Amino acid sequence: MAEDVSHIVSSAEDHMQKAITHLETELIKIRAGKATPQVVDGIVVDYYGSPTPISQVGNISVMDARTLTIQPWEKNMLQPIERAIIAANIGINPQNDGNQIRLFLPPLTEERRKELVKKCLTEGEHSKVAIRNIRRDAIEQIKKFQKNGLSEDIAKDTEASVQDLTNKFIVAVDKHLASKEKEIMSV
Repeated sequence: MAEDVSHIVSSAEDHMQKAITHLETELIKIRAGKATPQVVDGIVVDYYGSPTPISQVGNISVMDARTLTIQPWEKNMLQPIERAIIAANIGINPQNDGNQIRLFLPPLTEERRKELVKKCLTEGEHSKVAIRNIRRDAIEQIKKFQKNGLSEDIAKDTEASVQDLTNKFIVAVDKHLASKEKEIMSV
């Protein structure tokens, strides 16, 4: 029974860590004024009938602080890549010169920076909700074990350790959000 309880705590910790990893991935996609290849990470292109990430149909490189270039491995992929970027609605118009696609990231206005911060906060709130749901599920499992004969002291201690994990991971979410907000708001 004790190993089952420790398994609940370790499983909850693993799931909470996955929530943090997902948050990090989503925050990378939100641009902060600098050109990074992650800006186009979530965009898929129709590659001979199958949806394929842009990174798998061409080479993405950073020309300077505000310019990305996408060099497709096949010239006939220029149009589908261009259409996919436009359809993704990331706020960047692709420039097709016949050989490669250039993405010029516009400078961020104060208003746009605030919108990006709101988007970050929304992602952070999704992560916090996920972490709290994991806590709820773990505590429900502990209560089931308690009905099946687990002592009340062990149940309370385990619930406290799950709550400590929850607090630790919510603080981690807040730290990620604070650093991303600082990155976005710095001119």
